[in-house]
Amino acid sequence: MKINNIGPSGINPYKRQMNKLDAAANTQNKKADKVEISSTAKEMQQLSQVSDLRQKKVEELKIQVENGTYKVNTKETAKSIINFYNNK
Repeated sequence: MKINNIGPSGINPYKRQMNKLDAAANTQNKKADKVEISSTAKEMQQLSQVSDLRQKKVEELKIQVENGTYKVNTKETAKSIINFYNNK
């Protein structure tokens, strides 16, 4: 067993210096946060605007139904049903 060891044991000054340099490099490499809106999000935003127009149309139809002035175009309805099932 050695009791006459000079200097701190287990400490490598070169390694300490390298750790300091690595820490400094890591702080310099950090970039600022950046936000990008994806094309999907942009499409969703446009669809929500379309949804507002559709909501207006639904409200108008509700008023017509409540007043009894709403008329169903049976030919257009039948045509739409046939096209739906024929996948046109």
